[in-house]
Amino acid sequence: VHCVESLQRLGYEVVIVNNNPETVSTDFDIADKLYFEPLTREDVGNIVDLEKPDGAVVQFGGQTAIKLTKALTEMGVPILGTSERDIDRAEDREEFDEILEQCGIPRPAGQTIFTTEEALEAAHQLEYPVLVRPSYVLGGQGMEIARSDADIIEFMKIITSHMEIKEHPILVDKYVEGQECEVDAVCDGEDILVPGIMQHLERAGVHSGDSISVYPAQTLPHEICMKLVEHSRALARALHVKGLINIQFIAIGEEVYVIEVNPRSSRTVPYISKVTGIPIVDLATEVIIGKTIRELGYEPGLQPEAAYFAIKMPVFSFEKIRGAEISLGPEMKSTGECLGIAKTFNEALYKAFLGAGVQLPKYKQMIITVKDADKGEAIEIGRRFEKLGYTIYATRSTAAALQDAGVKARKVKNISQESPTVMDLILGHKIDLVIDTPTQGRDKSRDGFLIRRTSIETGVYCITAMDTARALVTSME
Repeated sequence: VHCVESLQRLGYEVVIVNNNPETVSTDFDIADKLYFEPLTREDVGNIVDLEKPDGAVVQFGGQTAIKLTKALTEMGVPILGTSERDIDRAEDREEFDEILEQCGIPRPAGQTIFTTEEALEAAHQLEYPVLVRPSYVLGGQGMEIARSDADIIEFMKIITSHMEIKEHPILVDKYVEGQECEVDAVCDGEDILVPGIMQHLERAGVHSGDSISVYPAQTLPHEICMKLVEHSRALARALHVKGLINIQFIAIGEEVYVIEVNPRSSRTVPYISKVTGIPIVDLATEVIIGKTIRELGYEPGLQPEAAYFAIKMPVFSFEKIRGAEISLGPEMKSTGECLGIAKTFNEALYKAFLGAGVQLPKYKQMIITVKDADKGEAIEIGRRFEKLGYTIYATRSTAAALQDAGVKARKVKNISQESPTVMDLILGHKIDLVIDTPTQGRDKSRDGFLIRRTSIETGVYCITAMDTARALVTSME
């Protein structure tokens, strides 16, 4: 919508093709003409025949629009902004690796594979844990973190059952557990404008659409921020980006790895635009038409930080989707987001939780049941909730770990035992919060799934990542 308004101000007649009847961009008076059609080659082709456009803008329509660039180019429609060839270079694994090599930018090691045997071989070379994913996917669909051979065999069976591998291969990458951060930038082919750097609260492995995002970055050293801007500039130039680019990084120690580059706007663009006051979409639209960043009155590089904290909190609809697994991972599950803004980080965080419908404390009673790898962190978090006056219930092994560390935890029976169990506790409507981190792959426990589902269906806030639990207790303190 912002792009359309900018183009109209510049004197163009603008046609929108939209397949989503619910959004503001389908208001009839937004564009000069509105087509309500599926975003497929055939339907868009018919519109092109009729309208004979001077060009097409694809970088504000997400991955679906990006996938139409090849078809539009073949129809003879010029792609305005980043060219079809460069969009393809960003999406193609081997070409992208070459670009990173030229720019001297590291990425987690990875391989392209076609069969389960190749996947196992790649996983052994890279060493577990690895990320297995189909190429060209939407919202992290079908992406899994494998920690053993059994996981690889299981995930490959799932991925190959509903996709054509001959067309799009599967990628196996080393999974790096670091601090994820994100850059949205405008590039005019030469200079780059970075309104701000966002840092994710959850560790890498949770989809960027599902993680809590902080602006300005809270714990990233200045040198790392400068490295992010340098890498962004180098990549945008190498890809000849005109308009918007979204890059996701992992910072670990002194090193910065690139996870992915999207030659388009991302869902964080309106958010970063709002909180920095820089009209990124308007600037990107003018750049697409041929202006430079300097001509638009901006100094290239990272812009000064705002005087407040802004926190993007994902919002989920799990209670409406019966039987859905609520634990967070590489596949996106959120259906919306809200924003908390304040002068201090903790107040902004608390407002963001309130905006997402989390109003605690109510009864000051909670349940903790976590996998073995998370027990150390659960002790620290349990201790902090205890100081806030919470009564903590925990299942057998979690209770033992908490009690051994001096945290008062009441042991509660597992689902499979006789009543009263952890389930009865949740159904008693006196629990504020459940922290349940699920085991992965073949060991996924049915009990854990039932605990998470029952929590959501009885209106109890359920957290499945330790970083989210830490953020919540911090904001409540």
